[in-house]
Amino acid sequence: MSGKQFKGHEVSCCIKYFIFGFNIIFWLLGVAFLGIGLWAWNEKGVLSNISSITDLGGFDPVWLFLVTGGVMFILGFAGCIGALRENTFLLKFFSVFLGIIFFLELTAGVLAFTFKDWIKDQLNFFINNNIRAYRDDIDLQNLIDFTQEYWDCCGAFGADDWNLNIYFNCTDTNPSREKCGVPFSCCTKDPAEDVINTQCGYDVRAKTDVEQKTYIHVKGCVPQFERWLQDNLTVVAGIFIGVALLQIFGICLAQNLVSDIEAVRASCLFT
Repeated sequence: MSGKQFKGHEVSCCIKYFIFGFNIIFWLLGVAFLGIGLWAWNEKGVLSNISSITDLGGFDPVWLFLVTGGVMFILGFAGCIGALRENTFLLKFFSVFLGIIFFLELTAGVLAFTFKDWIKDQLNFFINNNIRAYRDDIDLQNLIDFTQEYWDCCGAFGADDWNLNIYFNCTDTNPSREKCGVPFSCCTKDPAEDVINTQCGYDVRAKTDVEQKTYIHVKGCVPQFERWLQDNLTVVAGIFIGVALLQIFGICLAQNLVSDIEAVRASCLFT
């Protein structure tokens, strides 16, 4: 040998530990989300009776925590361990999984823009289906109340959608005290009241349409959501673009790290 030392490829420590640091935070958040979801199910007795998962007629908000937490856990684990151990399989899995999520988000965005009326119908069906199950699950009840309070709305397209619920419908056979009423989250708020009046919606739909406007929000949540989306389109678009750029950035970093690792291993074979 001439005494000259061969200098091969090196794995970038900056990329390696950046991916590791970012994904360990992502992984811990995933664990937290999963923990919250499992704790909520345990409190409702679902874990002791798994078959009760299908008993709820509406949407169980706990699924948001479990699915989001599961995806974050898997992505975080693959990215974190893959970068730390320089495991190309896990890093490629991380890139492909992130790419699939990006593709699904892009597809959902295009479909939502192309089939607006179909999306509106599905949203109407989703809300009405959950109105039927309003009293069946406390988490679903809180979600509906939050939605109606945040967007100053009532029902999917109006307060009469609450006829779908057995406790609030106006039929003569309904023995409920909430008959012909709406949940308190539909009520207009009085700034002078410090305590929420949970009975403010009682019998309100027995009044005339003009009188109802004094006590409750008469606009539905679907048109209110559309209005909110139009008013905040720039912010929403900015968030989606930001998330998309982060995903593309993450895929590129992971692929760059894989290339470095494979180049180092290849160079070792020839030295």
